[in-house]
Amino acid sequence: MRATHELTLPVPTPGTNVAFDVDRVRKDFPLLRQQVHGKPLVYLDNAATSQKPQVVIDTLTRYYAEENSNVHRGVHFLSERATEAHEAARANVRRFLNAADTREVIFVRGATEGINLVAQSYGRTHIKPGDEIIISWMEHHSNIVPWQMLCEDKGAVLRVIPINDDGEVLLDEYERLLTPRTKFVALVHVSNALGTINPVKQMIEMAHRQRVPVLLDGAQAVAHLPVDVQELDCDFYVFSGHKVLGPTGIGILYGKADFLERMPPYQGGGDMILSVTFEKTRYNTLPYKFEAGTPHIAGVVGLGAAIDYLQGIGLDRIAAYEQGLLAYGTDVLSAIPGLRLIGTARGKAGVLSFVLEGIHAHDIGTVLDQQGVAIRAGHHCAMPVMQRFGVPATARASLAFYNTRGELDALGRAIRKAIELFS
Repeated sequence: MRATHELTLPVPTPGTNVAFDVDRVRKDFPLLRQQVHGKPLVYLDNAATSQKPQVVIDTLTRYYAEENSNVHRGVHFLSERATEAHEAARANVRRFLNAADTREVIFVRGATEGINLVAQSYGRTHIKPGDEIIISWMEHHSNIVPWQMLCEDKGAVLRVIPINDDGEVLLDEYERLLTPRTKFVALVHVSNALGTINPVKQMIEMAHRQRVPVLLDGAQAVAHLPVDVQELDCDFYVFSGHKVLGPTGIGILYGKADFLERMPPYQGGGDMILSVTFEKTRYNTLPYKFEAGTPHIAGVVGLGAAIDYLQGIGLDRIAAYEQGLLAYGTDVLSAIPGLRLIGTARGKAGVLSFVLEGIHAHDIGTVLDQQGVAIRAGHHCAMPVMQRFGVPATARASLAFYNTRGELDALGRAIRKAIELFS
Protein backbone atom coordinates (compact mmCIF):
# COMPACT_ATOMS: atom_id res chain seq x y z
CA MET A 1 0.00 0.00 0.00
CA ARG A 2 1.38 3.38 -1.01
CA ALA A 3 1.04 6.52 1.05
CA THR A 4 -1.96 8.58 0.06
CA HIS A 5 -0.25 11.85 -0.70
CA GLU A 6 1.41 13.74 -3.48
CA LEU A 7 4.81 15.10 -2.57
CA THR A 8 6.28 18.17 -4.20
CA LEU A 9 10.02 17.75 -4.57
CA PRO A 10 12.34 20.73 -4.20
CA VAL A 11 12.86 22.45 -7.52
CA PRO A 12 14.83 25.54 -8.44
CA THR A 13 12.96 28.80 -8.59
CA PRO A 14 12.09 30.05 -12.09
CA GLY A 15 15.11 31.42 -13.90
CA THR A 16 17.60 29.77 -11.53
CA ASN A 17 20.65 28.27 -13.20
CA VAL A 18 20.87 24.94 -11.40
CA ALA A 19 24.19 23.96 -12.95
CA PHE A 20 27.17 24.72 -10.81
CA ASP A 21 30.80 23.76 -10.96
CA VAL A 22 31.11 20.90 -8.48
CA ASP A 23 34.86 20.71 -9.04
CA ARG A 24 35.14 24.34 -7.97
CA VAL A 25 32.94 23.68 -4.93
CA ARG A 26 35.10 20.73 -3.89
CA LYS A 27 38.14 22.99 -3.68
CA ASP A 28 36.46 24.71 -0.72
CA PHE A 29 36.62 21.47 1.32
CA PRO A 30 40.21 20.60 2.25
CA LEU A 31 39.40 17.20 3.76
CA LEU A 32 38.15 15.89 0.42
CA ARG A 33 41.64 16.14 -1.10
CA GLN A 34 43.17 13.35 0.96
CA GLN A 35 43.73 9.69 0.18
CA VAL A 36 42.56 6.73 2.29
CA HIS A 37 44.37 3.40 2.05
CA GLY A 38 46.19 4.78 -0.99
CA LYS A 39 43.00 5.68 -2.84
CA PRO A 40 41.23 9.03 -3.30
CA LEU A 41 38.72 9.56 -0.52
CA VAL A 42 35.08 9.16 -1.54
CA TYR A 43 33.13 10.62 1.37
CA LEU A 44 29.54 9.35 1.36
CA ASP A 45 28.72 9.60 5.07
CA ASN A 46 27.14 13.05 4.99
CA ALA A 47 24.03 12.05 6.93
CA ALA A 48 26.31 11.33 9.90
CA THR A 49 28.23 14.59 9.56
CA SER A 50 29.05 16.98 6.74
CA GLN A 51 32.50 18.21 5.80
CA LYS A 52 33.50 21.80 6.52
CA PRO A 53 34.39 24.42 3.92
CA GLN A 54 37.59 26.41 4.43
CA VAL A 55 35.60 29.52 5.32
CA VAL A 56 34.13 27.77 8.38
CA ILE A 57 37.55 26.49 9.45
CA ASP A 58 39.01 29.99 8.99
CA THR A 59 36.15 31.55 10.95
CA LEU A 60 36.79 29.25 13.92
CA THR A 61 40.52 29.98 13.81
CA ARG A 62 39.95 33.73 13.57
CA TYR A 63 37.50 33.70 16.45
CA TYR A 64 39.95 31.97 18.78
CA ALA A 65 42.92 34.01 17.52
CA GLU A 66 41.30 37.45 17.45
CA GLU A 67 37.92 37.57 19.20
CA ASN A 68 37.91 34.97 21.98
CA SER A 69 35.95 36.32 24.94
CA ASN A 70 32.76 35.59 26.82
CA VAL A 71 29.57 37.14 25.53
CA HIS A 72 26.75 39.31 26.91
CA ARG A 73 28.24 40.17 30.29
CA GLY A 74 31.46 41.99 29.39
CA VAL A 75 31.91 45.70 28.68
CA HIS A 76 35.41 45.47 27.21
CA PHE A 77 36.22 45.49 23.49
CA LEU A 78 36.71 41.74 22.97
CA SER A 79 33.51 40.82 24.80
CA GLU A 80 31.54 43.32 22.77
CA ARG A 81 33.08 42.00 19.56
CA ALA A 82 32.34 38.36 20.47
CA THR A 83 28.78 39.29 21.46
CA GLU A 84 28.26 41.05 18.16
CA ALA A 85 29.47 38.00 16.21
CA HIS A 86 27.35 35.67 18.36
CA GLU A 87 24.16 37.64 17.84
CA ALA A 88 24.89 38.20 14.14
CA ALA A 89 24.93 34.42 13.76
CA ARG A 90 21.52 34.26 15.46
CA ALA A 91 20.22 36.74 12.90
CA ASN A 92 21.71 34.53 10.16
CA VAL A 93 19.79 31.54 11.47
CA ARG A 94 16.58 33.59 11.65
CA ARG A 95 16.93 34.49 7.96
CA PHE A 96 17.94 30.93 7.05
CA LEU A 97 14.74 29.50 8.53
CA ASN A 98 12.64 32.62 7.86
CA ALA A 99 11.68 32.78 11.53
CA ALA A 100 9.61 35.81 12.46
CA ASP A 101 12.01 37.06 15.14
CA THR A 102 15.50 36.36 16.51
CA ARG A 103 13.81 35.71 19.88
CA GLU A 104 12.56 32.46 18.33
CA VAL A 105 16.10 31.12 17.71
CA ILE A 106 17.58 29.19 20.64
CA PHE A 107 21.17 27.91 20.58
CA VAL A 108 21.48 24.32 21.82
CA ARG A 109 24.09 21.57 21.44
CA GLY A 110 22.25 19.88 18.57
CA ALA A 111 18.91 18.57 17.36
CA THR A 112 18.89 16.01 20.17
CA GLU A 113 19.11 18.66 22.89
CA GLY A 114 16.49 20.77 21.11
CA ILE A 115 14.02 17.88 21.17
CA ASN A 116 14.79 17.13 24.81
CA LEU A 117 14.32 20.79 25.70
CA VAL A 118 10.82 20.80 24.20
CA ALA A 119 9.94 17.43 25.76
CA GLN A 120 11.11 18.50 29.21
CA SER A 121 9.89 22.10 29.18
CA TYR A 122 6.73 22.11 27.08
CA GLY A 123 5.96 18.42 27.64
CA ARG A 124 6.25 18.34 31.41
CA THR A 125 4.08 21.44 31.63
CA HIS A 126 1.31 20.41 29.24
CA ILE A 127 1.18 16.60 28.95
CA LYS A 128 -1.14 14.86 31.40
CA PRO A 129 -2.02 11.21 32.16
CA GLY A 130 -3.90 9.62 29.26
CA ASP A 131 -2.71 12.22 26.73
CA GLU A 132 -1.24 10.93 23.47
CA ILE A 133 1.90 11.95 21.57
CA ILE A 134 2.30 10.97 17.92
CA ILE A 135 5.57 10.16 16.17
CA SER A 136 6.28 8.16 12.99
CA TRP A 137 7.85 4.75 12.45
CA MET A 138 10.89 6.31 10.74
CA GLU A 139 12.07 8.54 13.59
CA HIS A 140 15.68 8.77 14.74
CA HIS A 141 16.14 7.56 18.31
CA SER A 142 16.50 11.19 19.41
CA ASN A 143 12.88 11.77 18.40
CA ILE A 144 11.65 8.59 20.08
CA VAL A 145 13.39 8.24 23.43
CA PRO A 146 12.62 11.73 24.87
CA TRP A 147 8.91 11.19 24.19
CA GLN A 148 9.01 7.68 25.68
CA MET A 149 10.62 9.14 28.80
CA LEU A 150 7.96 11.84 28.99
CA CYS A 151 5.14 9.31 28.53
CA GLU A 152 6.55 7.08 31.25
CA ASP A 153 6.85 10.03 33.60
CA LYS A 154 3.40 11.48 32.86
CA GLY A 155 1.36 8.35 32.18
CA ALA A 156 0.83 9.43 28.58
CA VAL A 157 0.68 7.17 25.51
CA LEU A 158 3.02 7.16 22.50
CA ARG A 159 1.30 6.52 19.15
CA VAL A 160 3.26 5.64 16.00
CA ILE A 161 2.31 6.39 12.39
CA PRO A 162 2.99 3.28 10.25
CA ILE A 163 4.93 3.41 6.99
CA ASN A 164 4.58 1.40 3.79
CA ASP A 165 7.13 -0.78 2.00
CA ASP A 166 8.57 2.22 0.18
CA GLY A 167 9.22 4.03 3.45
CA GLU A 168 6.39 6.56 3.21
CA VAL A 169 4.06 7.54 6.04
CA LEU A 170 0.45 6.44 5.68
CA LEU A 171 -1.53 9.64 5.97
CA ASP A 172 -4.86 7.89 6.38
CA GLU A 173 -3.45 6.09 9.43
CA TYR A 174 -2.04 9.37 10.74
CA GLU A 175 -5.44 10.97 10.42
CA ARG A 176 -6.99 8.12 12.43
CA LEU A 177 -4.39 8.58 15.17
CA LEU A 178 -5.27 12.26 15.55
CA THR A 179 -7.96 12.33 18.23
CA PRO A 180 -9.04 14.64 21.08
CA ARG A 181 -6.48 12.80 23.23
CA THR A 182 -3.61 13.90 20.94
CA LYS A 183 -1.61 16.67 22.59
CA PHE A 184 1.64 16.73 20.60
CA VAL A 185 3.12 15.54 17.28
CA ALA A 186 6.87 15.12 16.64
CA LEU A 187 7.95 14.24 13.10
CA VAL A 188 11.15 13.84 11.14
CA HIS A 189 11.32 16.16 8.12
CA VAL A 190 13.75 13.91 6.20
CA SER A 191 14.53 10.36 7.35
CA ASN A 192 18.18 9.69 8.05
CA ALA A 193 17.78 5.95 7.39
CA LEU A 194 15.54 6.05 4.32
CA GLY A 195 15.92 9.51 2.82
CA THR A 196 12.14 9.97 2.75
CA ILE A 197 10.98 13.57 2.59
CA ASN A 198 7.81 13.60 4.62
CA PRO A 199 4.81 15.74 3.55
CA VAL A 200 5.25 17.77 6.71
CA LYS A 201 3.27 20.83 5.66
CA GLN A 202 0.20 18.68 5.10
CA MET A 203 0.81 16.78 8.32
CA ILE A 204 1.14 20.03 10.28
CA GLU A 205 -2.12 21.31 8.81
CA MET A 206 -3.85 18.08 9.85
CA ALA A 207 -2.55 18.40 13.43
CA HIS A 208 -3.38 22.10 13.66
CA ARG A 209 -6.99 21.40 12.72
CA GLN A 210 -7.08 19.60 16.08
CA ARG A 211 -5.10 22.42 17.75
CA VAL A 212 -2.14 20.09 18.28
CA PRO A 213 1.38 21.59 18.17
CA VAL A 214 4.04 20.02 15.94
CA LEU A 215 7.81 19.69 16.26
CA LEU A 216 9.90 18.88 13.19
CA ASP A 217 13.29 17.18 13.36
CA GLY A 218 15.12 18.93 10.53
CA ALA A 219 18.60 17.48 11.11
CA GLN A 220 18.62 15.83 7.66
CA ALA A 221 16.68 18.55 5.88
CA VAL A 222 18.30 21.96 6.28
CA ALA A 223 21.49 21.17 4.32
CA HIS A 224 19.51 19.79 1.40
CA LEU A 225 16.18 21.65 1.13
CA PRO A 226 15.00 25.24 1.53
CA VAL A 227 13.19 25.44 4.89
CA ASP A 228 10.71 28.20 5.73
CA VAL A 229 9.27 27.68 9.19
CA GLN A 230 6.59 30.31 8.70
CA GLU A 231 5.41 28.72 5.47
CA LEU A 232 5.45 25.26 7.08
CA ASP A 233 3.74 26.74 10.16
CA CYS A 234 5.52 24.28 12.46
CA ASP A 235 5.56 25.19 16.13
CA PHE A 236 9.09 23.91 16.76
CA TYR A 237 11.98 23.02 14.43
CA VAL A 238 15.39 21.58 15.37
CA PHE A 239 18.63 20.94 13.53
CA SER A 240 22.31 20.23 14.21
CA GLY A 241 25.11 22.47 12.99
CA HIS A 242 27.53 19.67 12.12
CA LYS A 243 25.16 18.28 9.49
CA VAL A 244 24.93 21.64 7.76
CA LEU A 245 28.68 22.31 7.23
CA GLY A 246 29.09 23.81 10.71
CA PRO A 247 30.97 22.74 13.85
CA THR A 248 29.95 19.93 16.18
CA GLY A 249 28.30 20.71 19.50
CA ILE A 250 26.02 23.45 18.22
CA GLY A 251 22.42 23.30 17.05
CA ILE A 252 19.21 25.24 16.79
CA LEU A 253 15.80 25.07 18.37
CA TYR A 254 13.28 27.28 16.62
CA GLY A 255 10.04 27.83 18.47
CA LYS A 256 7.13 30.15 17.95
CA ALA A 257 7.47 32.98 20.45
CA ASP A 258 4.06 32.43 22.02
CA PHE A 259 5.03 28.83 22.87
CA LEU A 260 8.49 29.73 24.14
CA GLU A 261 7.17 32.54 26.31
CA ARG A 262 4.89 30.10 28.16
CA MET A 263 7.55 27.41 28.62
CA PRO A 264 9.66 27.24 31.80
CA PRO A 265 13.47 27.23 31.50
CA TYR A 266 15.11 23.93 30.67
CA GLN A 267 18.24 24.57 32.77
CA GLY A 268 19.25 27.06 35.44
CA GLY A 269 22.45 29.10 35.64
CA GLY A 270 24.13 32.21 34.40
CA ASP A 271 22.72 34.39 31.61
CA MET A 272 19.21 32.87 31.76
CA ILE A 273 18.29 35.18 34.65
CA LEU A 274 17.38 38.83 35.19
CA SER A 275 17.91 38.75 38.95
CA VAL A 276 18.66 36.18 41.63
CA THR A 277 18.05 36.26 45.38
CA PHE A 278 17.84 33.37 47.81
CA GLU A 279 14.09 33.93 47.84
CA LYS A 280 13.35 34.17 44.11
CA THR A 281 14.85 34.17 40.62
CA ARG A 282 13.47 36.25 37.77
CA TYR A 283 14.14 34.64 34.40
CA ASN A 284 15.61 36.40 31.38
CA THR A 285 13.67 37.25 28.24
CA LEU A 286 13.74 35.19 25.04
CA PRO A 287 15.91 33.71 23.70
CA TYR A 288 18.29 33.85 26.67
CA LYS A 289 15.83 32.18 29.06
CA PHE A 290 16.82 28.85 27.46
CA GLU A 291 20.56 29.50 27.14
CA ALA A 292 22.05 28.88 30.59
CA GLY A 293 25.79 29.27 31.05
CA THR A 294 28.53 30.16 28.63
CA PRO A 295 27.41 29.15 25.14
CA HIS A 296 29.48 27.40 22.47
CA ILE A 297 30.46 30.79 21.07
CA ALA A 298 32.90 29.52 18.47
CA GLY A 299 30.33 26.95 17.34
CA VAL A 300 27.69 29.64 16.98
CA VAL A 301 30.00 31.86 14.93
CA GLY A 302 31.11 28.89 12.81
CA LEU A 303 27.50 27.92 12.17
CA GLY A 304 26.80 31.46 11.01
CA ALA A 305 29.65 31.17 8.50
CA ALA A 306 28.35 27.79 7.29
CA ILE A 307 24.91 29.23 6.69
CA ASP A 308 26.42 32.16 4.77
CA TYR A 309 28.31 29.68 2.60
CA LEU A 310 25.22 27.57 1.88
CA GLN A 311 23.11 30.58 1.06
CA GLY A 312 25.83 31.86 -1.24
CA ILE A 313 25.37 28.72 -3.33
CA GLY A 314 21.59 28.58 -2.89
CA LEU A 315 19.49 25.80 -1.39
CA ASP A 316 17.40 25.58 -4.56
CA ARG A 317 20.51 24.85 -6.62
CA ILE A 318 21.81 22.40 -4.03
CA ALA A 319 18.50 20.53 -3.93
CA ALA A 320 18.31 20.28 -7.71
CA TYR A 321 21.90 19.08 -8.05
CA GLU A 322 21.51 16.50 -5.29
CA GLN A 323 18.31 15.17 -6.85
CA GLY A 324 20.30 14.48 -10.00
CA LEU A 325 22.99 12.72 -7.96
CA LEU A 326 20.36 10.66 -6.15
CA ALA A 327 18.77 9.53 -9.42
CA TYR A 328 22.18 8.58 -10.85
CA GLY A 329 23.20 6.75 -7.67
CA THR A 330 19.91 4.88 -7.60
CA ASP A 331 20.56 3.65 -11.16
CA VAL A 332 24.14 2.62 -10.29
CA LEU A 333 23.07 0.61 -7.26
CA SER A 334 19.94 -0.86 -8.87
CA ALA A 335 22.12 -2.46 -11.55
CA ILE A 336 24.09 -4.50 -8.99
CA PRO A 337 22.85 -8.12 -8.66
CA GLY A 338 21.71 -9.07 -5.16
CA LEU A 339 21.46 -5.48 -3.94
CA ARG A 340 18.18 -4.26 -2.44
CA LEU A 341 17.51 -0.62 -1.74
CA ILE A 342 15.78 0.10 1.57
CA GLY A 343 13.69 3.23 1.19
CA THR A 344 12.20 3.89 -2.25
CA ALA A 345 9.83 6.74 -1.50
CA ARG A 346 8.78 8.97 -4.38
CA GLY A 347 10.09 11.97 -2.48
CA LYS A 348 13.64 11.41 -1.23
CA ALA A 349 16.72 13.37 -0.25
CA GLY A 350 20.23 12.03 -0.88
CA VAL A 351 20.24 8.75 1.07
CA LEU A 352 20.96 5.36 -0.52
CA SER A 353 20.43 2.63 2.08
CA PHE A 354 20.88 -0.92 0.89
CA VAL A 355 21.51 -4.54 1.80
CA LEU A 356 23.45 -7.19 -0.09
CA GLU A 357 22.28 -10.77 -0.08
CA GLY A 358 24.48 -12.86 2.22
CA ILE A 359 26.78 -10.01 3.31
CA HIS A 360 26.40 -8.11 6.59
CA ALA A 361 26.33 -4.32 6.36
CA HIS A 362 29.41 -4.00 8.59
CA ASP A 363 31.40 -6.24 6.24
CA ILE A 364 30.30 -4.11 3.30
CA GLY A 365 31.43 -0.97 5.10
CA THR A 366 34.83 -2.51 5.91
CA VAL A 367 35.51 -3.57 2.32
CA LEU A 368 34.39 -0.22 0.95
CA ASP A 369 36.69 1.58 3.37
CA GLN A 370 39.65 -0.35 1.94
CA GLN A 371 38.62 1.05 -1.45
CA GLY A 372 38.63 4.60 -0.08
CA VAL A 373 34.82 4.81 0.09
CA ALA A 374 33.39 6.04 3.39
CA ILE A 375 29.81 4.99 4.10
CA ARG A 376 27.85 4.20 7.29
CA ALA A 377 26.82 0.67 8.31
CA GLY A 378 24.43 -0.23 11.12
CA HIS A 379 20.98 0.71 12.34
CA HIS A 380 21.66 4.46 12.02
CA CYS A 381 19.97 5.22 15.37
CA ALA A 382 16.72 4.11 13.76
CA MET A 383 16.25 0.56 15.02
CA PRO A 384 12.47 0.52 14.44
CA VAL A 385 13.12 1.17 10.74
CA MET A 386 15.34 -1.91 10.60
CA GLN A 387 12.64 -3.94 12.33
CA ARG A 388 10.02 -2.65 9.88
CA PHE A 389 12.05 -3.84 6.89
CA GLY A 390 13.21 -7.06 8.52
CA VAL A 391 16.94 -6.38 8.36
CA PRO A 392 19.53 -6.18 11.17
CA ALA A 393 21.30 -3.23 9.56
CA THR A 394 21.84 -1.43 6.28
CA ALA A 395 24.78 0.06 4.45
CA ARG A 396 24.07 3.75 3.82
CA ALA A 397 25.65 6.07 1.31
CA SER A 398 24.50 9.64 1.91
CA LEU A 399 25.11 12.50 -0.48
CA ALA A 400 26.06 16.15 -0.36
CA PHE A 401 26.39 18.79 -3.06
CA TYR A 402 30.19 18.31 -3.15
CA ASN A 403 29.81 14.68 -4.26
CA THR A 404 30.08 13.70 -7.91
CA ARG A 405 28.78 11.08 -10.30
CA GLY A 406 32.31 9.73 -10.53
CA GLU A 407 32.22 9.07 -6.80
CA LEU A 408 28.98 7.14 -7.20
CA ASP A 409 30.65 5.07 -9.92
CA ALA A 410 33.45 4.39 -7.42
CA LEU A 411 30.81 3.31 -4.88
CA GLY A 412 29.36 0.87 -7.40
CA ARG A 413 32.78 -0.61 -8.18
CA ALA A 414 33.58 -1.00 -4.49
CA ILE A 415 30.28 -2.79 -3.85
CA ARG A 416 30.98 -5.20 -6.71
CA LYS A 417 34.41 -5.79 -5.17
CA ALA A 418 32.71 -6.71 -1.89
CA ILE A 419 30.47 -9.17 -3.69
CA GLU A 420 33.50 -10.80 -5.32
CA LEU A 421 35.30 -11.13 -1.96
CA PHE A 422 32.35 -12.78 -0.24
CA SER A 423 31.15 -14.96 -3.11
